[in-house]
Amino acid sequence: MVQTIINRSQVPLDSRDLETCQRVFDKLSADYAVARDSEEAQRMAGIIIELYRQGVRDPNHLQSMVEAARGLFEPDGRPPTAQ
Repeated sequence: MVQTIINRSQVPLDSRDLETCQRVFDKLSADYAVARDSEEAQRMAGIIIELYRQGVRDPNHLQSMVEAARGLFEPDGRPPTAQ
């Protein structure tokens, strides 16, 4: 008999998973004034989903990782100042 190994990234997200991702997306969008229909929002959503599929389930950790991936923090940990 052949066994199939399914990793987390192949398992469909359920409604609870999507709610978590949506909350993180909404918070980041609001915090950084990212328009929901922008390319930045699409990139951010893709990063959120990918990290979630890789096992990042804690919303705060997920948010921090997305911020780091998108370069939303300065080296001292503060959000960048508006120019």
